[in-house]
Amino acid sequence: MPTSIPATVRCLTARLAAAAALLVAATAPAEVSVTDDVGRTVTLESPAQRIVSLAPHTTELLFAAGAGDRVVGAVAHSDYPPEARSIPRVGGYSRLDYERILSLSPDLVIAWASGNEESAIERLEGLGQTVYVSEPRRIGDIAEAMRRFGRLAGTSQTATAAADAFDGRHERLRRRFSDRPDIGVFYQIWKEPLMTVNGEHLIARVIQLCGGHNVFADLTTLAPNVSVESVIAADPEVIVASGMGNERPEWLDDWKQWPSIRAVKRDNLYFVPPQLIQRHSPRILDGAERLCGQLDEARKKRREEATDEHG
Repeated sequence: MPTSIPATVRCLTARLAAAAALLVAATAPAEVSVTDDVGRTVTLESPAQRIVSLAPHTTELLFAAGAGDRVVGAVAHSDYPPEARSIPRVGGYSRLDYERILSLSPDLVIAWASGNEESAIERLEGLGQTVYVSEPRRIGDIAEAMRRFGRLAGTSQTATAAADAFDGRHERLRRRFSDRPDIGVFYQIWKEPLMTVNGEHLIARVIQLCGGHNVFADLTTLAPNVSVESVIAADPEVIVASGMGNERPEWLDDWKQWPSIRAVKRDNLYFVPPQLIQRHSPRILDGAERLCGQLDEARKKRREEATDEHG
């Protein structure tokens, strides 16, 4: 007859088996699930190891969230931080190279709702890709994006620290400038066509942060075309241009043809580099600090003019 196993041995064996099962469960990659900016649930079986970024701002956000080493592909102009410049390119945000994206075998693709065409996102999903859609509309959304990217990439500790630091800086700016006298601002994205932003755009939120208001806030399109006549009628006290690079665009001075505009009369024609205010990234607070200073300068000119008028 076979020798029976003592009860104590059976008990010990069962405990070891249970402990091993718990160890495997603890060390196995956990499923992660987040809601993206268009309200869709994005689920991964485990934190993403290979990420393709389809917008410069999402590339910046991934690096800020501690996931820069997971980015295996990015669109053109993903140039910050400097390490991002060496990431393989997958086309531009409006013209994607689908074959290149698939060849990189990503387990997560991060798209941009305003920049990538909806058909492009649908095509990627049809090709079996898991897509997170980014579209920050408020300054606080940038911090939340870092937290979500951290969860998706398994870098939550770094992401949370970066997001908390961003929130703190944002709050300090809000406290500093929230009680400043209101001032009307026309933000010019481009000259031909003449483009601006409406009140739902993130740039409009930056203007509000600095105590100003966007004179075209009521328009329905996120980045509408406007006419010179409508700008003259709005009579902004400040005109801010972005352009394409680090240099002040020459066309900003074209407004000097219309000295009746208060911004022209008081020489309130300002420039903020586009990468500091048009990208939905942590650097937008750098752009905000610059813009807030410019609006304060315009307020000073207003006071000086009022003093001169009253002797």
